[in-house]
Amino acid sequence: MSIFSFLSKNRNSEPDLGYLHTDIHSHLIPGIDDGIQSISEGLEILREMETLGYKKVITSPHTMWGTYDNTPETILGGLAQMKEAMAQEGINIALEAATEYYLDENFMEKVHSDEQLLAFGENHVLVETGFINEPPELKEASFHLTMKGYKMVYAHPERYLYLLEKPSLIEELLDRDIIFQLNAVSLTGCYSKPVQKLAEKLIDMKAIRLVGTDCHNMVHINLLKEATTTKYWKKLLDLELLNNQL
Repeated sequence: MSIFSFLSKNRNSEPDLGYLHTDIHSHLIPGIDDGIQSISEGLEILREMETLGYKKVITSPHTMWGTYDNTPETILGGLAQMKEAMAQEGINIALEAATEYYLDENFMEKVHSDEQLLAFGENHVLVETGFINEPPELKEASFHLTMKGYKMVYAHPERYLYLLEKPSLIEELLDRDIIFQLNAVSLTGCYSKPVQKLAEKLIDMKAIRLVGTDCHNMVHINLLKEATTTKYWKKLLDLELLNNQL
């Protein structure tokens, strides 16, 4: 089925996101961050994602020092619980786990100390930053991750005010082969109009290589469906996305 077949479906039917194949950003391990708080909540979301056409979900709970002090053990332990519940419920979507690291000095300590990072795909590491100020470690992180054999995935860059204020930084980061990951729901304006406009600009620049739901709850699933009706959805799917290679 072509991309255009997905776009021409009846507006009253569920959108088909099968072209993307894999979602790489969500918070579907219960009770360990600001995402789902129960297995039943996660099952409801995963059923819906399966209906929408996803074949795989690589969920990525926060790892943030002092707030969400997750480890590979806590994340993978929760993953095992979710997979067992999915098997019992007959949900056939594949579920894997990585994590969304918060970029600060504590993350850099993990990198410098050769601590094994919880990656996905071909050693992709999902990294987020604060929304207001460019972190001093941003460029350093991309360099050191590359030297350690990782590929840095830059979570939801459209949400960062410092990129709005310093657009030249976008090209600089792209030149460092950092992989930009868009939150699909940003296209709805749910975060703000400036975030939506920056999302559209990044699509026009062909900067986006991965798309994620950043799903925390069913509200995000409904926003995801809304995103498929926006004028930039087709432009997004026309990019050389990596989702269906994972």
